[in-house]
Amino acid sequence: MLLAKHGRSAKILAGGTDLLADLKFATQVPDLVIDISRARDLSGIAVTDGGLRIGALVTHSELIASPLIRDMFPALVDAAHSIGAVQTRNVGTLGGNLMTCLPSMDSGPTLLALDARVTAASASGRREFALADLFVGPRKTSLGADELLLDIVIPTQNFGKPAGFQKFGLRKGQALALANAAAIFWMDQSTGRFVEPRIALGAVAPTVIRAPRAEAYLRGRSVTLEAMVEAGRIAATEAKPISDFRASAGYRCDLIAVLVKRALQDALALAQAKQPEAAA
Repeated sequence: MLLAKHGRSAKILAGGTDLLADLKFATQVPDLVIDISRARDLSGIAVTDGGLRIGALVTHSELIASPLIRDMFPALVDAAHSIGAVQTRNVGTLGGNLMTCLPSMDSGPTLLALDARVTAASASGRREFALADLFVGPRKTSLGADELLLDIVIPTQNFGKPAGFQKFGLRKGQALALANAAAIFWMDQSTGRFVEPRIALGAVAPTVIRAPRAEAYLRGRSVTLEAMVEAGRIAATEAKPISDFRASAGYRCDLIAVLVKRALQDALALAQAKQPEAAA
């Protein structure tokens, strides 16, 4: 395996939307570029025994067009729509987006809230682990020098779980997120309470993160606008943003409070839309 031989001196080329941009400004070029763009076993979207498998080479446009994704996880479609221009979405891959490990990535929050898992392979074998454990820091993952990301799997128990994704950038399109958020929960139809709430935040910490205190606040609580507002406020206290030329840390925290509330409202709208199906 080429990665086993060359390690950190090699770079993986999938869609190339990040790598080619990086190479233009790199002070050191890799010894080897390994093109995996035609690796068919890293493509495809399918339901398996373990859940919904999304190959690492699936493009953002393929996510948007997939009937499975559109039916079960429309928040992933919303996130994919927010990534770059259509040309970028046509070639950029989900795996590549995750492997950049930028805190502002748009694919990360929804997948993190869905308790997604990833599979990596090396010459010595395969290993599966939580997506959260892939993220170490900005542009730094937990994969070894000889490991390759194979796929992302959303567990079966989260199929159809109502979710919302919200993003705020300096422009309506082709903009990095100043902050983004995903919120997911089941709603107990008999009591109208939050069940298994998950909230994930982007661009407000060194990596995409969960908001466990906001989740704990919602768990078992009645689904109301007041609860959603308070969950957004709590999530903002869990964010650890920086101030830079695009926005201050305080502004990003204010954004999180609003985006979490809106993402929860989006998830509620989906949950309510599913009520007639459940009754039928």
